[in-house]
Amino acid sequence: MSRGELNGLYVITDTTRFQREALVEAVSEAIQGGARIIQYRDKSTDAARRRDEAAALAELCRHHDRVFIVNDDVALATEVGADGVHLGREDAPLTDTRARFEAAGLDAIIGVSCYADRLRAERAAAEGADYLAFGAMFPSPTKPHAPGAPADVLGWARERLGRPVCGIGGITAANVGDLMPHRPDMIAVISEVFAAPDIRAAAESLTWAMAAGRAQSLAQSLAQPNSRTNHDPENP
Repeated sequence: MSRGELNGLYVITDTTRFQREALVEAVSEAIQGGARIIQYRDKSTDAARRRDEAAALAELCRHHDRVFIVNDDVALATEVGADGVHLGREDAPLTDTRARFEAAGLDAIIGVSCYADRLRAERAAAEGADYLAFGAMFPSPTKPHAPGAPADVLGWARERLGRPVCGIGGITAANVGDLMPHRPDMIAVISEVFAAPDIRAAAESLTWAMAAGRAQSLAQSLAQPNSRTNHDPENP
C-alpha cells in the first residue's frame, strides 16, 4: 500500500446485497473489472460477521495489491490489517483517529467525507487527511436525500489543498465523463457496481469511461493554448 495508489475506481461494499462468501466474490469481480480501492462499509451490529468479512476482504486486497479501507472502525481496521479508514461527519475526529493508529505503530490512510463543505475540506487537509471525498455529485440511489455537491469543488480541492480527491454519489458510466474535466483522482460508487447484474462488466465500463473522459479532457486542454497561439488577428 502507498498513498500514490489513491487513484482510479473506488468501490464501497453493499452488505445489504452481499454477505460473507458472496461479498468476497462480488468484490473479487469488481477488482477484476478494474477497482483499485475497496472500502468495507457495514453499519450492522453483527461484530463476528463484520470481522470475518473484513478479514477476508483484507486478504483479497493484499493478494491483488489493492488499497483496503474500512469505514469508520479503527479497531476493526487494525485487527484485520486494513490500509486505513474513512471518516464521515458523525465519526471520530481525524486527529484522534490518527493518534490511535500511531499508538498501534501504524501509518494508516485516513480519508474524510467533505460533502460540499469547503471549510471542512480545508480543516481536514490541515489535520492531515490523506484524501478528500465530495458528493453527492449526482442524485444517489443509496442516499437519495443527500445534498448535492458542485463538480467544480473537485478541481478546487485538488489545486488548493494538494490532496487526492474523490467524487461520490450517483456516478455512473454514463455521467462520469462530466466530472473528468475537474480531474478527480478517484471515483467512488456503490450501486453502479454492486447492483449491476454483471459486477465485473460494470466495473470495466466505469474504468473505461473514466479513462476516456480523462483523455478527452486532456485533449481539450491541450488544444486551447494551441488555438490561441495559432490565432491570426488578421483572419479571425
